[in-house]
Amino acid sequence: MMTDTTTHDTNTLFIEISGAGLPEVDGLYVPSEAPPAKSESGTVSSTGFWNGKMAWDRADGKAARSPAISYSNSYKSWRISRLDGHLAYELTCDDELPPTDRPWNVYKMGVAPAPKVVIHHVDPREPCPAPNVVFVLGGPGAGKGTMCELADIQLGWTHLSTGDLLRAEQQAGGPTTEVIKEYIAAGKLVPNEIVVRLLKDAMERTTRTTGKRNFLIDGFPRSLSNLEAWYEVFGREMELPTMLYLECPYEVLEQRILGRARYSDRADDNVEAMKLRFNTFKAETLPTVELFKGENKCVEIDTSQDREAVYEEICKQLAPFTDPQLLAQPYTEKAEILLGLKPYPATE
Repeated sequence: MMTDTTTHDTNTLFIEISGAGLPEVDGLYVPSEAPPAKSESGTVSSTGFWNGKMAWDRADGKAARSPAISYSNSYKSWRISRLDGHLAYELTCDDELPPTDRPWNVYKMGVAPAPKVVIHHVDPREPCPAPNVVFVLGGPGAGKGTMCELADIQLGWTHLSTGDLLRAEQQAGGPTTEVIKEYIAAGKLVPNEIVVRLLKDAMERTTRTTGKRNFLIDGFPRSLSNLEAWYEVFGREMELPTMLYLECPYEVLEQRILGRARYSDRADDNVEAMKLRFNTFKAETLPTVELFKGENKCVEIDTSQDREAVYEEICKQLAPFTDPQLLAQPYTEKAEILLGLKPYPATE
């Protein structure tokens, strides 16, 4: 009787194969349910694993070989099989998971081209789990971007910026690219629904491909109309996210913007633009902040204090949803630079 002496975490990943020269290889692969068996290298594998690494079967159950995607200790490679069980594609490496960042090789019974491999942390046949969202608002220079980047680096939260998403959508040539370009060229704000759709798509894509569900949305909602669009896309039954409001006196914000102007390439890092942005913030964004306060969904953080103190306060607010090991880890070098504990590397 074979017994597996190795304990593995449950395989909960799904793999999607597309674009193979053999269309029969394309499709969804689910964690293998093959019973423990001895591999060609003599290793006894447990359910969901083969040769100590995760393994997958076709979701339709048609492949003769089980697992249909597995790792070979003998050949030190990941392998994908045809429906008849013969091997079609391989990639020689020792990665823990089938690589998604480099081209596979056509193997003995394969046909070019090699397929594209995508790993899903959520079953793509099921709705995506709801995100855990925290909005981050504050005046220009309050430190929204810095604090969100720190939480991304140190705490594993995903930092999303609507500006970054709009730029990425234009570069990628997505379905709303032309509409976005027309609005920006005319000096108009991109429609709220498009912005929120981009946020939703980014969160679903992140959750499916990484398993992460904690999101910090930087600079949103900037207005009550932004918030209305959020409800239109996500539904009014979804609980209103918490808001972290980074509060800072205008005089401090002005000093920061002028200090940042010495090394930033931003055209709006000057006193005149600063006043305009701050007035816009007061007129359009503060009413949104007040609404969140009224709903007891707003946490005010004084960002006139030093950056490390501000970050520690943000950590306290995010702690209930953050892996304790990430909270306890020492600062990375990038985090130390962002906190002002280390100087930026000298540039030639």
